Amino acid sequence: MLATVRSELTKAVTLRSTWLVVGALLVLNAVVIAIQLPLYLDAMAAVTPDGLVEVFPPVQQSVASLAAECATWPLQIGLLVFVVGAHLAGSDLGRDRLGVAVLAVPDRARLVGAKALATALLALVVGLLLLAPAVAATYAVVKDWDPTLAWGAPALTGYARFLVFVVTTTLVGFALALLGRRTLAGVLPCVAMLGLTLSQAVAAVAPGLDALLPTSAARNLLVLPDPTLPPLTSGAGYATAVLVGWAVVAVAASAWALHRRDAR
Repeated sequence: MLATVRSELTKAVTLRSTWLVVGALLVLNAVVIAIQLPLYLDAMAAVTPDGLVEVFPPVQQSVASLAAECATWPLQIGLLVFVVGAHLAGSDLGRDRLGVAVLAVPDRARLVGAKALATALLALVVGLLLLAPAVAATYAVVKDWDPTLAWGAPALTGYARFLVFVVTTTLVGFALALLGRRTLAGVLPCVAMLGLTLSQAVAAVAPGLDALLPTSAARNLLVLPDPTLPPLTSGAGYATAVLVGWAVVAVAASAWALHRRDAR
């Protein structure tokens, strides 16, 4: 199993297109953070003695709340990580590479398991790379007030939640592409669900159903409750279960499809 995972990782990281996809996400993430950082630095320059700041006057918030908000910045681009998973699966579907992979690893459950584990490991690295500039930006914002807000227990909990989201969402994109036998099969459903989450179309009429969407679960897991924003549709624990459930069910379905249809 370890040899198969190592082989899948080697194949993924030696593809130029993988670096292009990941690089694009990292650049976009850095740009988003760079755009927002000056606004928060200016707000901290006018912090009150009791630790209140105004990023968007007249709304006041604590410095701790501001730091937690900075830590969620990677979510804006992180919502697109399903593209990485879809690309990794799609790269195996052309030129009969899947058939070659099955010949090399006839046990299809082990093959899909190795591919999923390799995808999860790569997703973890991508998640850490997305987090790095956010952690640096959070420290830059709060260093003169309380630098531990950038790496204290609440911040570490937020970072861990983000990594769970990145890994599970990447696996969903990977599994849907493998199930649909093309990269777009992993991209288009995720784009549609993201659109439903951002538009609040489902949340307005059926909050319980909205909470079951992986993109909404990501929002429920990572975004802080804010009276100026649409209400969350579930708690963090439920959102984590939804994300993990989507990843497990999608990977299991792709393994079943490979066994029953793709490599008979």
